[in-house]
Amino acid sequence: MSHFHILGIGGTFMAGLAVLAREAGHTVTGQDAGVYPPMSDVLTAAGIEFESGYADGPAMHTADTVIVGNALSRGNPAIEALLEAGLPYTSGPAWLAQHILPNRWVIAVAGTHGKTTTASLIAWLLEAAGLNPGFLIGGQPGNFTGSARLGSAPFFVLEADEYDTAFFDKRSKFLHFNPRTLVLNNLEFDHADIFPNLAAIERQFALLLRNVPGTGKIFFNPNSPALARVLEQGCWSEQAPIELDTAFTAPLPGQHNVMNTTAALLAAQHAGVPLATAIENLAMFKGVRRRLELRGRVNNIDVYDDFAHHPTAIAATLSAFREQPLTGRLIAVLEPRSNSMRNGTHANALAEALQAADQCFVLTDPALNWDVNQALAPLGNKLQTAQTTTELLGFIVQQAEPHDTIVVMSNGAFDQLHERLLSALEIHKETE
Repeated sequence: MSHFHILGIGGTFMAGLAVLAREAGHTVTGQDAGVYPPMSDVLTAAGIEFESGYADGPAMHTADTVIVGNALSRGNPAIEALLEAGLPYTSGPAWLAQHILPNRWVIAVAGTHGKTTTASLIAWLLEAAGLNPGFLIGGQPGNFTGSARLGSAPFFVLEADEYDTAFFDKRSKFLHFNPRTLVLNNLEFDHADIFPNLAAIERQFALLLRNVPGTGKIFFNPNSPALARVLEQGCWSEQAPIELDTAFTAPLPGQHNVMNTTAALLAAQHAGVPLATAIENLAMFKGVRRRLELRGRVNNIDVYDDFAHHPTAIAATLSAFREQPLTGRLIAVLEPRSNSMRNGTHANALAEALQAADQCFVLTDPALNWDVNQALAPLGNKLQTAQTTTELLGFIVQQAEPHDTIVVMSNGAFDQLHERLLSALEIHKETE
């Protein structure tokens, strides 16, 4: 067995990779700028040693191979030490393709939105059917104890991200995975830090189609013009729209989750799970952390956590709540944190995305390259902004009322706003 040292081990993908390597019997060490729960807990439970910071240390030099995360770039001390010493290195996706995926039936879920939920659903439907799939998912599925496991052959479920592979490999990560079953949920412009336009992303998806064997199958959203353009660039596998005549009840609210569930049912059926069996097992799906996740209830105020960070996803999340019988106001709390949000790519679409909320609280980070108050002016009196999470928290607590539904949206930790909000609401309740 080998010793692998992982640079950037604290990320969801790289931590999952570490778990897979450890489960396969390898020695795994790693380092990151900071490793926090839940990933720190996952690594510790797996017996994986890691250190904070990117100082040049002995673990990297004693490893057989260094696995480099895509968050690291030239100028990072560990990268410079790696290159100076001439150590063998590879990327996370390349390592996965070489060491885990050979001889596996890869079921990959790609697209701008819904990857984590759909991949988690597929893994559960295969698990419930007794197939013991392996998986690597960029979130924590409620039906499993972790975000990654080896499972047993042949099936391996992957959340297939279009983000770049590493500082030395600018292809999308999913080009390493060679899926036999491929789900294309949707496609919009995102990741403006690495893609100049939507056409550049479409090209990566077109290349992905070239890796699906002729006997494989591609399930695609028939309502996505971008995916239609991708398919027109060339496809050598069977194609099927994500449509299902059979009635079923989606385990999560919102029309977007009907689409996610339909895609999962079709992918599981392609892997051999009878459709009736898969539909029956939907009811036991426990969801995914940070996807419409209820974090707590204080004084009849519900606080939810959601990963939405793109205008389309934000609108879909709020729409999902509107479809429920709410007895109070719907309050949106947003951190514009993604790279595309920071540089203003989605600024003009954000006000419309938030319109379904009765009240909006938005963090105005000074690092943003656009004026939040100006862009969200169409929201009028609905809008309240703040430059710090502490200030934002104070505004929310002052204005929250019993029976409100508060949904906190960010693709990051949001300075632990969820826990702080629940605690502050509890204190506010006791002082009333």
